[in-house]
Amino acid sequence: MAEYQNIFTRIQVLAEPEPGVPVEHRIWQRVGKGTHNYWLGKFGDAQVGPIYIGSLGLWALLFGMMAVFIMGLNMLASVNWNPIQFIRQLPWLALEPPPAKYGLRIPPLAEGGWWLCAGFLLTTSILLWWLKVYQNAKRLGMGTHVPWAFASAIWLYLVLGFIRPVAMGSWSEGVPFGIFPHLDWTAAFSIRYGNLFYNPFHMLSIAFLYGSALLFAMHGATILAVSKYGGEREIEQIVDRGTASERAALFWRWTMGFNATMESVHRWAWWFAVLTTLTGGIGILLTGTVVDNWYLWAVKHGVAPSYPAIHPPMMDPAPLIGGAK
Repeated sequence: MAEYQNIFTRIQVLAEPEPGVPVEHRIWQRVGKGTHNYWLGKFGDAQVGPIYIGSLGLWALLFGMMAVFIMGLNMLASVNWNPIQFIRQLPWLALEPPPAKYGLRIPPLAEGGWWLCAGFLLTTSILLWWLKVYQNAKRLGMGTHVPWAFASAIWLYLVLGFIRPVAMGSWSEGVPFGIFPHLDWTAAFSIRYGNLFYNPFHMLSIAFLYGSALLFAMHGATILAVSKYGGEREIEQIVDRGTASERAALFWRWTMGFNATMESVHRWAWWFAVLTTLTGGIGILLTGTVVDNWYLWAVKHGVAPSYPAIHPPMMDPAPLIGGAK
């Protein structure tokens, strides 16, 4: 008889829907009594609902939808209002920031004004959703670890679209809205400032990114591996260490070379994930404001060797007509 391995078997709890812990009475209440979905249960908890949006959540969704609506209409206009071409070219379509000639002034709508409008609405949506996350954590008696992790991602977003452009004195330094156009912006940005890979904060950000992937994958896999001993009941294993946590800790000492407990691994993972966007934002903010060429900076500080000038200098593609496309 094959032993239980939950990497292959997903247990779905199909009891009466759990309403959740009670919260104080407010104008907004949780909607629905909850139901179960078999296919969602393949990926997570099978229960769907009750749903709580609240005033902050509703306003966040409205502002977010208005931002997406503005982006979508501008992209549709760029293909002459052709819905077929809109769908076909969507990955390449963009809502571009204003030209450099406007600086930090408000430009005409057709020359970047819509970018400012969409950015304002999207930023408002994100900040309102952050407040919703924070308030929900407090109402449920939880710690505020999730909203502060979210704030780290918001920091990088604000640096890219608001803080750095203001520091540089031009909205043209912002990132275009679009799938491939924002990737093109990233490539042009790196070339313009001497290769972002030499930015030490970029190095830290990538190290924390890969470290997050390793830690989360290792932790998730370890708990799955000891779940047949009750390892998924981590709080119980923290306060009353059992065979699951003993085996998991022994595995980490043998495999990773250092100890991790049922609690400490979450602190490691939380900090690694938070520091990914925190250090990334610092690196972007320093680019162009403090350091104009990261390669020359790296040569000066002994990080990179000085290469002989064999090839002609690389031209920045951003100012070229159609360079962002």
